[in-house]
This record gives sequence, structure tokens and C-alpha cells, in this order.
Amino acid sequence: MATAIDQADGMMQLVSTLTCPNCGGVSQETMPTDACQFFYDCRHCGAVLRPIKGDCCVFCSYGDIPCPPIQEARDTGTRPCCA
Repeated sequence: MATAIDQADGMMQLVSTLTCPNCGGVSQETMPTDACQFFYDCRHCGAVLRPIKGDCCVFCSYGDIPCPPIQEARDTGTRPCCA
């Protein structure tokens, strides 16, 4: 399983560790590279996580690594497609 994609300015991370705000459960998940993920079912307590207002996806809200579109925008200095 790939965990990163080689980019001109560095490596895009594809795996993020999500922490559930309800139970504190931690899970490593592979992020989609072409879309934002709006919902995530916690593997530990079953809660359905949704992005915090102002964030584009659950990875940006609860993950230790932001989603690929945000990483790409940060690396290139462009506006993210999902913001």
C-alpha cells in the first residue's frame, strides 16, 4: 500500500491518523487523492464524524495529516479545490 506520492516539492502523504473526538479511538486511514471525505464511521464507537465548520473534510478536522488537496495547495501556493 502506498503511503506517499512523490511530488516536485516533496512527498504527499496519503495516510492520516484520525482521532475520534467522542471516544479518543485512533485509526490510520488512507486518504482519497481526488476528493474530500465528508463522513467517517469511527471503528471504535461507531460515531459518524463530519468536518468541523471551516474544514473541508474529516482528515483536516480529526487527522494528523491534512487531505491531499490541502497538501497540494500548501506545497504549490495555490488555492485548494476543496476550500
